[in-house]
Amino acid sequence: MIRAALVVAALFVSACTQDQTPAPTTPEAIQEAAETMPQTREEATAQDTCGASQYRALIGSNFAAVTLPADSNVRIIQPDSVVTQDFRADRANIIVDANGIITGVECY
Repeated sequence: MIRAALVVAALFVSACTQDQTPAPTTPEAIQEAAETMPQTREEATAQDTCGASQYRALIGSNFAAVTLPADSNVRIIQPDSVVTQDFRADRANIIVDANGIITGVECY
């Protein structure tokens, strides 16, 4: 009975872990990864590193009528809103005007 419980627990833990690609460890690999990563919002948006293209159809829509997935990495930026200045190429930013209309989607 104890063995069965341990087997079930081991299967549960292994099912919850995520496959992760190992990070580069050699200086050359780190340099190469840094050179291919976007460094500006323009580069990140052009490369669609955050998946902004899936939200582009929302441009022109009223933000109040839009439903976004709960697990999405999306930040809503309204006029006069305070946002952090950290650059994250994997974060989609939905830009909303004063009337609540989505005017743009960018990665940064």
